Amino acid sequence: MACSLVGSSKSMIELREYIPKVARSDVNVLITGETGTGKERVAESIHKESKRRDEPFICVNCAAIPDSLIESELFGFERGAFTGAQESYVGKLRLAGTGTVFLDEIGDMSLAAQAKVLRAIESREVFPLGGRRVAKIEARFIAAVNQEIEPLLAENRFRRDLYYRLNVARILLLPLKDRKEDIPELVNYYLEEFNRRFQGAVQPPTDEWLRCLMSYQWPGNIRELRNMVEAIFIDPPAGSISLKDLPGAFQQLFANYVSSVVPERERMVSVLYQTNWNKSQAAAQLNWSRMTLYRKLEKYQIHDPAGPTHDH
Repeated sequence: MACSLVGSSKSMIELREYIPKVARSDVNVLITGETGTGKERVAESIHKESKRRDEPFICVNCAAIPDSLIESELFGFERGAFTGAQESYVGKLRLAGTGTVFLDEIGDMSLAAQAKVLRAIESREVFPLGGRRVAKIEARFIAAVNQEIEPLLAENRFRRDLYYRLNVARILLLPLKDRKEDIPELVNYYLEEFNRRFQGAVQPPTDEWLRCLMSYQWPGNIRELRNMVEAIFIDPPAGSISLKDLPGAFQQLFANYVSSVVPERERMVSVLYQTNWNKSQAAAQLNWSRMTLYRKLEKYQIHDPAGPTHDH
């Protein structure tokens, strides 16, 4: 299982159920989510579950390609098409064959570049630089943006026609701070990965340290969490992980959270009283979904002293 699909939160369960359906449908897919949430891993999962699984999966970092190189990089070129073109190149769209092309960070492309990509997707053909005839493309397209797509459309920074072409199946990846219940599973997943790689025997974190991880907001999402776990293996501890086992940079990062960590039950009760037992407001303040809050209320046997009247 890919790390981006690890977790028992509602959003992860729904994602794991949805991916096989999308994979079978063979439609274009648009994935949205913050940097570090695992968009490429989800795209790979779709590819591996599809009938194209034995064909190439080609990832294109759209943000890294200058406008002047878009056509040559994606559509290819013939030998001698421009200075330095010593050999012909088929381009990434044809390199995928009947596999999958993943257009990562497509929202960072210029409108002019988006127009060229749109034409290729619509016509299913490209015209290589210096070529004399069009070449067919047969790959499936999955694209991703690392921000909300609707504001880009409203500000005319993303072509609506390209959006409608890509947005057949839509997948939203929540930031890690909105699915913190997945953190323990992700930590264990990475511990197992790095223990195998480095032949280590690092044990899961202490309860206190795990509460610290749950209190942190993870602006770098899964990628940041993975980096933290990998850093532990620079000088791995003999027993369970605690703050002192992290390199200095990570210790400083979490220092402010260690002093403010409060046991989960106490923190829940405190927030519920602060919000006058308004469960919607409490869930938002705790960065949980309402379903998560209700599960934890049941887990800790916490009951509203005024009765079940504060559900809004």
